[in-house]
Amino acid sequence: MSPLPDASAPAANAALLRLRDESLEACLCHPAAPFAQNPNRDLGLSHDSAAAQLQALRPWLIEQQHLLRMRRREALLIWLQGPDCAGKDGAIERLCAGFSPLGLAVHSFGRPTVAQCTAPFLARYRQRLPEPGQLGLFNRTPYEGVASDLFDGFIDAEALPARLIQLADFEDQLAAHGIRLLKVYLQISQAEQHARLRKRLLDPRKHWKLCADDLTAHRQFAAREAHWAALLRASHRPEAPWYILPANHKWLRDLLLASLLARAFETLQQTWPTPTPPFTLEALERG
Repeated sequence: MSPLPDASAPAANAALLRLRDESLEACLCHPAAPFAQNPNRDLGLSHDSAAAQLQALRPWLIEQQHLLRMRRREALLIWLQGPDCAGKDGAIERLCAGFSPLGLAVHSFGRPTVAQCTAPFLARYRQRLPEPGQLGLFNRTPYEGVASDLFDGFIDAEALPARLIQLADFEDQLAAHGIRLLKVYLQISQAEQHARLRKRLLDPRKHWKLCADDLTAHRQFAAREAHWAALLRASHRPEAPWYILPANHKWLRDLLLASLLARAFETLQQTWPTPTPPFTLEALERG
């Protein structure tokens, strides 16, 4: 973990460090065709330039995460979605490098248990919401309740409209309780997913990441992507927009996600407090 930044040092201007708004807005979901853009695009960047930019941005992000934890007013919450092998784990690890674990609330959501299937589908997500001062990250999101639950046979298509209404209400409740939500979908191509699954099969150290459902999901890639396109179209709102990040290039994915977080931090306008100390240095030295 990186040391706490010097509070007396002027903070850098994040807008000069992160990707420009034009690049971030280019990733905003277009409901008419959510996956129309190429997940292999590079936004005119290279691996080296993106890595250098992320390295320059990281100290500012670390400072902002310290400020968020110290102020304990708002919470930020990132919902990270994407197909198998989209890189959700890796994106979270790289985004949070150097952050204080005391201010993080990271949770992964797999297939619901029998008990969770009998409870309201949002219950397990409500239980993991970040407290004021925390940065929360969900690896897979409540939208699993209208995607994977359908493909896994836990619900039928008739349940989708009601669940989508519940999701919109849930997002509005988060905003009302001071939790700022960032919804992110990592888009990869079927060819890239195939390459990553193949790499996992060839590396014994990555076999633990594989399950039988991965092959089924890969064979259903087009159908699942079409279903997600419909969900994104239905759930993209000005109050809670989706960002669809091209994720074939991991280095671009990481910089885009960090830049979106930086822009969210900017809206908080956080500064170091300057309270009057309860005693003076002279009093301390006098013993």
